[in-house]
Amino acid sequence: MTKTAFLGLGAMGAPMAAHLARRAQETGGRALVWNRTPGRAEAHASAHGSHAATLEELASADVIFTCLPTSAEVDDLIGALEAQLRPGTLWVDCTSGHPEAAPRQRERLAARGVGFLDAPVSGGTGGAEAGTLTVMIGGPEAEVEAARPHLAFAGLVVRVGETGAGFAVKAVNNVLLAANLWVAGEGLATLVRAGVDAGAALEVINASSGRSNVSQNLIPQRVLTREFPATFALGLLAKDAGIAMDLVQTGKGSAPVLAQVAGLTRAAAQVVGPEQDHTAALKLIEQFNGVEIK
Repeated sequence: MTKTAFLGLGAMGAPMAAHLARRAQETGGRALVWNRTPGRAEAHASAHGSHAATLEELASADVIFTCLPTSAEVDDLIGALEAQLRPGTLWVDCTSGHPEAAPRQRERLAARGVGFLDAPVSGGTGGAEAGTLTVMIGGPEAEVEAARPHLAFAGLVVRVGETGAGFAVKAVNNVLLAANLWVAGEGLATLVRAGVDAGAALEVINASSGRSNVSQNLIPQRVLTREFPATFALGLLAKDAGIAMDLVQTGKGSAPVLAQVAGLTRAAAQVVGPEQDHTAALKLIEQFNGVEIK
């Protein structure tokens, strides 16, 4: 009987853990869940058939998943659990973590005979709920293959390299999201100031070469409607863009456009609010231009 544990029941983690619970029910396994707020784990257990566990119980799992805000929180949990972990356990970190943290975390867990994979995800809350997330994994191929059968929330699983590569790809993916979001916002604000309806403009753009996921999905569903539903926090996008800039500096590369986007995203988080949905970054562009994108 395989026992999985999922730590971190936020907007992404809760539906991801629900897929693990359903898989456990189908296979006769057991799915443990934990959250810093115990009531959230208890509610998850009631709704999905998982088991709200103590930290001590989590250490008995065969596969441990984490999905937390930053690598620092993962370090704290490793510290809390490492003395009780069993050799042969596999730790799969779905946090959008820092590439420099992954080798250190892997080495720390390896001292206990525990494997470690950095396995952040992409696809948003919709993908988490549908079980169609893209998982980008860094780590040894044998451990990746051992993890695959347990990734019940995934639609696509890609091993992108050795330890730290998963976090690196996630950071660059998200700074590209920020770039697409920002330039689309600037373009649409320019058109609105010129008297063009943003919805009509998007109809053209989305049938033309300027289209992106931002223009096709995020702006129509969140910005034009003025809903800005809180799914992926703007502060977390700014954090990920910052990680991408750390990668540029570590590799002694040059990415001036991405650096500009990272700075603008950080400013938007400070002005609009880090807890706001990432699409609310366009509110800062609207302030710059004295218009609403609608």
